[in-house]
Amino acid sequence: MIYLLKYLAFGRSYFRFKAFSKEDYVLWIKKNEDWNKEKVQEKINNFKLKPKISIITPVYNVDPKWLDKCIESVLSQFYPNFELCLWDDASNSKETLDCLKKWQEKGNEKIKIGFSKVNEHIAGASNQALKMAKGEFVVLLDNDDEISPNALYECVLALNKNPDLDFIYSDEDKLDLQEERTDPFFKPDFSPDLMLSMFYISHLGFYRKSIVDSIGGFRKGFEGSQDYDLALRFLEKTDPKKIQHIAKILYHWRKLETSTAGDLSSKNYVISSSIKALTDYLKRNQIEGVVEEGLSPGRFRIKRAILEKTKVSIIIPFCDKVEVLKQCLKSILEKTDYENYEILLVNNNSQEEKTGKYLKSLEKNPNIRILNYDKPFNFSAINNFAVTKTEAEYVLFLNNDTEVINKEWLSSMVEHIQREEVGVVGAKLLFPNGTVQHAGIILGIKEAFGHAFKYFSAENEGYMSQLNVLKNYSAVTGACLLTKRDLFQKIGGFDAENLKIAFNDVDYCLKLREKGFLVVYTPYANLYHHESFSRTDKINSAEINFMQHKWGKVIQNDPYYNVNLTKRKEDFSLNNFLISKCLKH
Repeated sequence: MIYLLKYLAFGRSYFRFKAFSKEDYVLWIKKNEDWNKEKVQEKINNFKLKPKISIITPVYNVDPKWLDKCIESVLSQFYPNFELCLWDDASNSKETLDCLKKWQEKGNEKIKIGFSKVNEHIAGASNQALKMAKGEFVVLLDNDDEISPNALYECVLALNKNPDLDFIYSDEDKLDLQEERTDPFFKPDFSPDLMLSMFYISHLGFYRKSIVDSIGGFRKGFEGSQDYDLALRFLEKTDPKKIQHIAKILYHWRKLETSTAGDLSSKNYVISSSIKALTDYLKRNQIEGVVEEGLSPGRFRIKRAILEKTKVSIIIPFCDKVEVLKQCLKSILEKTDYENYEILLVNNNSQEEKTGKYLKSLEKNPNIRILNYDKPFNFSAINNFAVTKTEAEYVLFLNNDTEVINKEWLSSMVEHIQREEVGVVGAKLLFPNGTVQHAGIILGIKEAFGHAFKYFSAENEGYMSQLNVLKNYSAVTGACLLTKRDLFQKIGGFDAENLKIAFNDVDYCLKLREKGFLVVYTPYANLYHHESFSRTDKINSAEINFMQHKWGKVIQNDPYYNVNLTKRKEDFSLNNFLISKCLKH
């Protein structure tokens, strides 16, 4: 009964997604990891680049059973030009030491083993292993984890396609104590804002060693987040074009009682250490702000200081529906902590007498201006017109059927639009029943566009907590979209000729993405979106055809969404098409 009550209270999808089922993931593995070793070897033979790769593994009191499996996973690699650098950090476990000596006695030239007389903790031990490394690239591997047989091959394959790559990362999953693979994390391509919200690139990390050396390797004092700190400093020394994501599971993170893979609370110091690493990132890059714990465990928020209280023009088109407009305006005026804003109400052919009376009552409010657009409805044209009537540096397009929930909604958006590299900021929109209407837009859903985590409960964290973190998307909805006025005008605004009703927001975001600007989604700006819940999903076929013709390649390859996740719905579940193909075989 309690589950039924929650279903009724929060909508049909409150419990729709928790994790992939074990059965589905087993089928996915069967379909996607059936390697043809002969073909792989043929490709390796034809590689122009065959760099040596050094796998760095600090060791401390690990169960020999897991250490053996870790080492064996390295020795099982398809790609042969590697070395495994094991550094024992003064283990006091006889079993661990005996295991290392056993491997040392085997005399395998690919394995280097060193022993410390004093415990230097994981950062110090990692640096010692790094000193042993002679490879052009280094891979970080924990002493109780495993890598897939194709891990190094896939990285070198990517490197042969783009020799300038400095950093490669992959998808990952976990190994439980029964040796069964669970909890796959299918990641987006490089997302700078997600990187500052969580250490999502974690495993498998493939680093150019010259850069690792230039930044001094690992830093003591960051134990628990030493890899996060290293990656943050490393990425500052390269370019996003030199970062490659491989959408394959190449790393298996073992879930032990003492591991953060099993329970983050087992290592509470990881949280404080991560905050320290992120705080130092802000200082190095002269970013004013503070680091806070995020909305989910192990997630963080960079809360940036607003450097100037720049004026924001909130543009709200409407046609009658006074009660809806009243609710929207009342929420803005009562719940906005950002003070420097104006509201431009764009009246598009309102006819009702009560509308005129209400507008008359607003004339004395110095923060509200009323514009008349006496032409047929064209969402793009209406907003383009309104932008020409303001000199505010930032413009926020807002639907009249929205209602502000939290006071920092606008300031939390301004803190990101002020960044030079950001072109658009979007918010979390909820249906009146507390389920998600919008948390970013995914390209290619149902051959068009979908709202991330649509119908999820607002209390749900989403896949890998991504409903609750600052991150990048290819687009956000125009129902609440903040951008720079000069940028909007330079890029030609919304397409009033081809996209009069829908997709103008997606088109605008993609035009900015094409110019190199970021689109940021923030879960700290919350609004209700009232009327959309009752609208149908029918779309204008001419507009969707236009978008597919213009942006077809981009739509099919959304960099912020993983190919292994479904495009049939918006819940970030496993790609059932891949599983169904597997079942047919």
